[in-house]
Amino acid sequence: MPHEHRTGRRLYARRRWSALLAALAAVVSALLVGLTLGASPAAAEPPAPPSAEEATTMLGDLTEADEGSMDGYSREKFPHWIDQGDSCNTREAVLKRDGEGVETGSDCYPTKGSWTSPYDGEKWTEPSDLDIDHVVPLAEAWRSGASDWTQDKRQELANNLKIAQLLAVTDNVNQEKSDQDPAEWMPPSSGYHCEYARMWVWVKHTYDMTADAPEKAALKKALATC
Repeated sequence: MPHEHRTGRRLYARRRWSALLAALAAVVSALLVGLTLGASPAAAEPPAPPSAEEATTMLGDLTEADEGSMDGYSREKFPHWIDQGDSCNTREAVLKRDGEGVETGSDCYPTKGSWTSPYDGEKWTEPSDLDIDHVVPLAEAWRSGASDWTQDKRQELANNLKIAQLLAVTDNVNQEKSDQDPAEWMPPSSGYHCEYARMWVWVKHTYDMTADAPEKAALKKALATC
């Protein structure tokens, strides 16, 4: 083979290798930019609650008892929002998880995204329009046994992302709910009652909380719609 042909092939091979390295560098660069901007790869959801059948069994396991006193209650006894890693506190982590197309700054506060509140189906683009709701309100937890817990256990409940205890919802709907249980309040969207009941029972069962008779009856009715 003539010398110039071998030289030409070596040059071509080097050019192909350089092109492949450049393409790989571009892919890595794009991934790093995405991580820097904090772009959420896809819409996520809270952890899936137990099935209606499982939740019905769990509901039967809950100790039935009248609600306890509010004596000594304070939200400060359920410390939140705590650090969840990646510069995010619990509220910011839920906003990232529950939104679509969420992008955040270096402090994890959302700079872009949209959120659909499961309680009423309303869609929002401003984080300030959303509350992070405790499915089982902290005051309800207090009346259902948490008054006897350690502060560490109450903090765990208030920031728990492993069960469906925290949801991004329309702020005024959350304020309307306040600390009411399912015998007194259910989400405006009736199609969400089944899932809401499954979540509620899951939280109470996980933490061995009590439930009063009207609450149990309302939960049983909601689970029957599943």
